[in-house]
Amino acid sequence: MHPASPNARLASGTRLALIGAIVNVVLAMVKIASGILGNSYALIADGVESTLDIFGSLLVWAGLRLAALPPDDTHPYGHGKAETLAAIAVGVLLLGTSVLLAIQSIREILTPHHAPAPFTLAILVGVIIIKELLFRKVLRHSNELGSMALESDAWHHRSDAITSVAAFLGITVALVGGPGFEAADDYGALIACAVIAFNGIRVLGPALNEAMDTDPGTHIHDAVRTAAATVAGVEGIEKCKIRKMGVEFYVDLHVFVQGDLPVRDGHTIAHAVKDAIRERMPSVADVLVHIEPFIDAQH
Repeated sequence: MHPASPNARLASGTRLALIGAIVNVVLAMVKIASGILGNSYALIADGVESTLDIFGSLLVWAGLRLAALPPDDTHPYGHGKAETLAAIAVGVLLLGTSVLLAIQSIREILTPHHAPAPFTLAILVGVIIIKELLFRKVLRHSNELGSMALESDAWHHRSDAITSVAAFLGITVALVGGPGFEAADDYGALIACAVIAFNGIRVLGPALNEAMDTDPGTHIHDAVRTAAATVAGVEGIEKCKIRKMGVEFYVDLHVFVQGDLPVRDGHTIAHAVKDAIRERMPSVADVLVHIEPFIDAQH
């Protein structure tokens, strides 16, 4: 049985991104309301981060839907880069969020205020569990799909879980420490900002590399070369260039065949190579095969 087609896998990814957005809406409302009622800026900051998570999940959802569109006259290679652009947008969103929340956290540290209410800890425990479970599910699916956008959405969920952990610790210190420790809640928010920034960089770096057509790695090359080498008439493989377009790969391959073969036979071998690669690797959208004479390669 072959893996599901890229479009089918993209469709399941968009559903997961939409579910994440719905969960973020609920959690953001709960956290912000609890933060206001419970006098916890760390929880409010966490709620703001969840609000931005909503936009992040919607960006991923839109990017995956656009990436699933078939090639057309103006986009002959398809729309896969939309998925990469969505990942870049989420990475920038994470970095921007970390800066804004850090500025507000510092202001709160410098402003005297009351300690948070104890019930905010229970809210955070529930949030941490939900977000960690969502992170693991989305990350597992992104690895199966090979989707940068979905991976960025997963790390967005993890950053939200970590900010909730930081808020939990800050509130706990403020409550246990008593008078004089009220700002521990805000220091927790500040630590969470550093974690969000780290996750933003983690998401943004690979997405930018993919946008620049960075080589996907030796494991993809090895799989392509192995598949091509199984075709009768292939004497060797010279150049192999691969680039990633969303969740699909495009391959440029130079294949050696006997130099005295008729053009028709060389053409047949080239098609067989393309079919063999795509048969073994459904994630490969297209293969451009250039035939090289093997006799010339020996001189």
